[in-house]
Order: sequence, then structure tokens, then C-alpha cells
Amino acid sequence: MKLVAVTSCPTGIAHTYMAAEALENAAKKKGIALKVETQGSVGVENELTAEEIREAHAVIIAAGANVSKERFEGKAILEVEVAQAIKDAANIIERAMQLEKKDLAQQVETIKQERSAERTGFYKHLMSGVSFMLPLVVAGGLIIALSFVFGIEAFKEEGTLAAALMQIGGASAFGLMVPILAGYIAFSIADRPGLAPGLIGGSLAVQVGAGFLGGIIAGFIAGYTADFLKKTIRLPKSLEGLKPILLLPFLSSLFVGIMMIYVIGAPVKSISDALTGWLQNLSGTNAALLGAILGAMMAFDMGGPVNKAAYTFAVGLLGSNIFEPQAAVMAAGMTPPLGLALATVLFKNKFSTAEREAGKAAWVLGISFITEGAIPFAAADPIRVLPSIITGSAVAGALSMAFKATLRAPHGGIFVLPIPNAVGNLGGYIVAIAAGTMITALLLGILKKKID
Repeated sequence: MKLVAVTSCPTGIAHTYMAAEALENAAKKKGIALKVETQGSVGVENELTAEEIREAHAVIIAAGANVSKERFEGKAILEVEVAQAIKDAANIIERAMQLEKKDLAQQVETIKQERSAERTGFYKHLMSGVSFMLPLVVAGGLIIALSFVFGIEAFKEEGTLAAALMQIGGASAFGLMVPILAGYIAFSIADRPGLAPGLIGGSLAVQVGAGFLGGIIAGFIAGYTADFLKKTIRLPKSLEGLKPILLLPFLSSLFVGIMMIYVIGAPVKSISDALTGWLQNLSGTNAALLGAILGAMMAFDMGGPVNKAAYTFAVGLLGSNIFEPQAAVMAAGMTPPLGLALATVLFKNKFSTAEREAGKAAWVLGISFITEGAIPFAAADPIRVLPSIITGSAVAGALSMAFKATLRAPHGGIFVLPIPNAVGNLGGYIVAIAAGTMITALLLGILKKKID
């Protein structure tokens, strides 16, 4: 077993080298091969090579200063204080030996959890609402698709199974979509006092025709109103219990309701109607251009704010029976990990052994519509990987829109493709995904350098 380590202290003088010596002595006693890179006041000494990092079972970072971890992507990392390495080096070596290397799926899950924890402000609240809304959209979209098995117009005949399926998926699941979105945006802002006014505001957004956009606005108004009242209203202790039960839901719901009916509803409805009309009339070059933009956004930060903006835009249109952007977004989101996986097969001499192993997992992540599967590859070589995946995703999105492919489910990857009528123009949709994947792989083959 081989280990590598980096030591660094704030001043870069004594402790950096004391920690290195302690770790080396402890590893020698255990018969473990260890190389330590020191980052002291004179700069980097005994620098770790790419080959040494690849061969290492784990990485020890004993530092009191910032140490970049980008080159250790995919490796098990043990981070400790530099003083701890001096005092207890033997235990640190033992702990590093017991670490398990993270596979690509584990890395991606960690990345997603870290991103979720980093969300703040507007983005955090919006994504909270979207995450609670998504199960309704998924269930509703697929149940509606099942109703079409009996014929596109079959649901219009009352008493039939097709009509029942449309009632479950369309009237019920999709009917709750906007209220749940608004309710949980408000809940994220004001906690429980925001839920009732948010749900009411979202329901009013549907009633006045303001749709998805109106629901987002209603959620934020309800949340910030409830939060303001919660912090502002002061009651005697004997009456404090009335505030969350009576005053906050009453006042905040009244305010958001009046705002939606008399102030916000009509203008937002006009904007929503104009956007819906424009999207329904898109064709040819304009449709392909929109698909290319959405596709590039999906690959730009692979699950970050730009990616989520494109995804939320497409999901919001499902309630307006516009399904083409959702197809483009999912095709473009599948392409980055699929393209990287294909590149590791076609151009093996341009990827390390660890990256080729990660490529096997990238196939699964790609077909599951987990764009974050491309992040470890992009972090290791952003200059070459990012242009490749952005181009491939833009092509996938553009072709999907040009072929007028539609998608009624906002997630699921290839696993929703066999469901009858879940995807419109299935052949063209598969061609779009395949073309984006191939272009991503070919660009990686051209741009990436051979590994010696």
C-alpha cells in the first residue's frame, strides 16, 4: 500500500517539516511507502507527481493553511491539523490505510450534498419549492402519458379509464403543482408560518391564470410577508400562542391574496400567455436556437445555478402543455456524462486508469440524467472538458427542439423512454442524445492530450 501526503502550516516554517518527518517515520515503522510534499515558506518541495497520486491508496493533508485538492479528485482524502500530524502520526497513518477510495457515484453524491448545503437566499428558496413540486410533476406527467395509451382524445369520454387517468394526473397532480411550489418557497423563507399563505397564493396564481411564474412570485411574497410579521408582531406572553395559529396565517394570507388578485395576477398572466404563445409558435431555426441555449446551460455548471435555471424553466412549462423544452433539457443533461464515458472507451490513452474506471460509472449516471457525473472529469481538466461537454449538450438540445421531441416526465433518463407516449418523436429524441454524446466524445479526443 502506498500513501501520499501534503503538509503546510500558516507560517510555512517549522511545523510544515516537523509534520512531514513525523508522518514519514510513522509510515516507515508500519512498512508503508509514503511520500510527503511540503508547502513551506520556500514554496513546494518534494512535489507529488501525477503517477504517484494515481498509485496512492489515500492522501493525507496535514495543513493549517489552504491546500488545493483538485489534483486529488477521486482519491480518499484524510484532512487533519498540522499539529495533530506531529503529535499522533501513527494513528493518522492507520486511519489513512483504512480509507476506501470513492467511486464516481459516491463522488457525485458528495458533490450534490455540498451544493445543496451551499445554497443561500433566492436560489435556496426556489430550489426548495421545486424539489417538493417535482414528485407531483413526475407522477402527473407519467399518468397523463398512460391515459394516451387508449388514444389521444380518449380521456374526453367520461367514465373511461383514460378519463380517470387524466383526472388523476392532470386535474389532481398538475393542479397541485403550483400551490406546492409556492407553499414550499414560503416555507423555506418563513418556516411553518409561510406554508398556509404560500399554498393559498399558489392556488390563486392558478385561478387567475398566472401559472408557474405567478406561483414563484406568490411564494416569495407569502414567505417574506410571514417572516416580517413573525419578527414584527409582539404580543403578551399569555397571547403569544395565538400568533402562529391565528394572526400570522390570517394576515399573511390576506395580504398575498389581495396582491395576487388586484396587483400581480393580471400582469403576470399577460407575460405567461405571451411566453406560452411564443414557445408554441417556435419552429425551425428559432426552436433549435432555444434548444442550443438550454443545452449549453445544462452543461455549463452541471447541476449548479445555471443548470437549475434551465431545468426549472422547462419544468414550469409542463403545466402549460409545452413539452419540447423539457425534452431538450433532459437530452442535454444526459449528454455530458455519456460523452465522457464514451471518450474513455474510444480514447483510452488520453485518460488515466482511475478515469477509465470512473467512465464505467459515468454510463449509469448519464442514462439516469445525473449531469453531475461529469464534474470530477471537468474539475481535473476544465480547459478541455468544459468546451467539449457544452458543445455536445448544445447540439443535443438543438436537435431535440428541431425534431420537435416532447417529454412529459421531468426526470428519469432513458428509463421513461419505454413508457407509451411519455416521449414524442422517440426516434428523433434518441438521435439527438446519440449525436450530442458522440460530439462530446470526439471533441474530448481532439482536445485532450495523451497520457504518458
